Amino acid sequence: MATAPSDPAASPSPVSSLDPHAVPMVALNYGVRRRLGLYLNPRAAAAADWTALAEALGCSFLEIRRLEGLPDPTATLLEEWPGRCPGGATVGRLLDVLRRLGRDDVLTDLAGSVEEDCKKYLQRKQEEANQPLQVPAVDSSVPKTSELMGITIRDDPYGSGTEIFDAFICYCQKDLQFVQEMIRELEQTEFKLKLCVFDRDVLPGACVWSISGELIERRCRRMVVVVSDDYLESDECDFQTKFALSLSPGARQKRLIPVKYKSMKKEFPSILRFITICDYTNPCTKKWFWTRLAKSLMLP
Repeated sequence: MATAPSDPAASPSPVSSLDPHAVPMVALNYGVRRRLGLYLNPRAAAAADWTALAEALGCSFLEIRRLEGLPDPTATLLEEWPGRCPGGATVGRLLDVLRRLGRDDVLTDLAGSVEEDCKKYLQRKQEEANQPLQVPAVDSSVPKTSELMGITIRDDPYGSGTEIFDAFICYCQKDLQFVQEMIRELEQTEFKLKLCVFDRDVLPGACVWSISGELIERRCRRMVVVVSDDYLESDECDFQTKFALSLSPGARQKRLIPVKYKSMKKEFPSILRFITICDYTNPCTKKWFWTRLAKSLMLP
């Protein structure tokens, strides 16, 4: 009996041993997402880039314009996709879209890693399903899995690895533009520092005070405080600053570094006056500003 010719459009997924359409996007770890960004972030005329993927995933023009200003638009796009498409954001659909866009190079390179991530995810779900509903004894009311394990975008949500930073950036929303400049000068230059910027790096869902305390105390070697008139009105910034100072009374460990980047109408906060500041407003020393700040953050 003659065999019907195969339909290229119905070719099997690179993940051949399981159904990736049953696997949510959370299964893909940071390594796979990062490699996707390396392929798709560069704007290309000859191949479909992240903007084509964004359109295929239902992003509007304004959403794409917002993503253009981010250092890793592909990662943010994939992070936000499940929120826009509940239940439909699966690994299988992502692979289908990449195939339609002609990015066979991406599918070929990532096939093994994607399959491994999917298998690990399904195995974990199977193990969870096989757990007894009630344990014989309860020895503590404290949860065995900390809510603070998976709090940043590069944390392993299952607790096997946590992200560590050179500095936590304490700032208010109105100073975000200066923080973005700080990212460019300290992360994307020869200094190669790793900053913790709340709006960029922290996942939503947990208590903001608990997350801030965990990051400042355990995940960040230092803290940069962006001081401005708006900073003085922020309860969150006030908490973060006082918490950091409590960890290093008298600034003996050089843990907290105040930064003044524009003139202030209000009085400089008294709790920071005894700490040497980095003054971006001084034209005589401005050319040394970023080097001084970077060297301070690189101290052991």
